[in-house]
Amino acid sequence: MTTTDDYKEIYEELIGFTPPKIQHRIRAGLECNPEILDMVEKIREKAMYPDNIDTKTAQMILFAVLLSHVAPASEFHARAAMRAGATKKELHDVSALAFLFRGLPAFNLGAQIINEVFDDPDKTIGNIFEK
Repeated sequence: MTTTDDYKEIYEELIGFTPPKIQHRIRAGLECNPEILDMVEKIREKAMYPDNIDTKTAQMILFAVLLSHVAPASEFHARAAMRAGATKKELHDVSALAFLFRGLPAFNLGAQIINEVFDDPDKTIGNIFEK
């Protein structure tokens, strides 16, 4: 891959847009060290799409892991899971699992994200490449 659009296509297929931090990673990588960017993306792809776990399940696991860290990026994996077929109930069940290890902050964040994702499934975040 050699262009911004090559990399953005990956994320737009997965979650419908390219999140700002990833946009920055792509831009800086292409400008400073395209080889490192390519290696990072290949590792991310291999880890995110394991041979024995379907995309929906992998994205629900990533949602749970990030919820357990009360990380805002958990929204992106909730969106990816939904796009891969996860229901609101399934994502709520995942939030309940995160509650076991991180408590009410994780469960509250999960509920907020789930509602936002299902209320506005086509939401996108600002594109820094257009600035």
